[in-house]
Amino acid sequence: MPDAAQDLRQRPLKVGLILPDTEREMGGATARWSDLAAMARMAEELGFDSLWNADHLIYRFPGKEVQGPWESWSLLSALAAVTSRVEIGPLVSSTSFRNPALLAKIVDTVDEVAEGRLVLGLGAGWHEPEYLAFGYPFDHRVSRFAEAIAIIHGLLRHGHVDFEGAYYVARDCELRPRGPRPNGPPIMIGSTAPRMLGLLARYGDIWNAWARQTLEELAEDRAKVDAAMEAAGRHPATVERTVSLLVDLPTATGRPSEDKPGFKARESEELAEHLASYAAAGIAHVQLMLDPNTPAGTEWAARSLEALDP
Repeated sequence: MPDAAQDLRQRPLKVGLILPDTEREMGGATARWSDLAAMARMAEELGFDSLWNADHLIYRFPGKEVQGPWESWSLLSALAAVTSRVEIGPLVSSTSFRNPALLAKIVDTVDEVAEGRLVLGLGAGWHEPEYLAFGYPFDHRVSRFAEAIAIIHGLLRHGHVDFEGAYYVARDCELRPRGPRPNGPPIMIGSTAPRMLGLLARYGDIWNAWARQTLEELAEDRAKVDAAMEAAGRHPATVERTVSLLVDLPTATGRPSEDKPGFKARESEELAEHLASYAAAGIAHVQLMLDPNTPAGTEWAARSLEALDP
């Protein structure tokens, strides 16, 4: 939960960090739990607003060395326990990897550990090799997601669901005991596919864009979100807009699994100006994926917060 100093700070938007939860992502090294815990505490002390990880099982891309991440929800629970102010969440959690009723139970429990600081990012998944490796079906992913989010939303918002679909069943299912928020955490969805935007309009509180470096790139996607909200009879302003931003620091060496170029920040003030431009365009929260994603990189990026704060 935000502290009084954060409430008085009046930062124009929230700024979070995506932690190096995957092999070779911490400046070429693989972060252990002790590294991630230390980076989380440092980020909180330096004034960042949120901490994020990914929900993947293995990365296998053509021409690249295989990478494995730590399990997302285990890490999120641990991060909740070693921090006290920052929001935490997955970017984003695949509903394909866990029974949706069980996932709702996990979510409410982690939110309890976090004392109401969890943001629930949800997605349908996309990386077929990990589905094959871990034995999950890759077909009808959006249809499966539609059933899963109906169950998850029903349990988190109302504590009870009675559902039978083509892929999932939750009969007279209840969440007991409940976490710290009667309606559960806010739900984030990151997609511009038409069916996914329809599900955002029905169930979501937050929309997230991945790796959009400029406002011009973002404008078309934001228009799609607005149109989906209006088509569903919902005011576009009722969905918060967030962006995950790749940032290449002066000491950047490249990301093992991400080929998209990052915003090249030579000075911390330059990054602050870039973030301020997002705030002026109505973006409420950005999640930074730094290169290098190290304690030194975190300290460098934190200087932009000083320039961003009034």
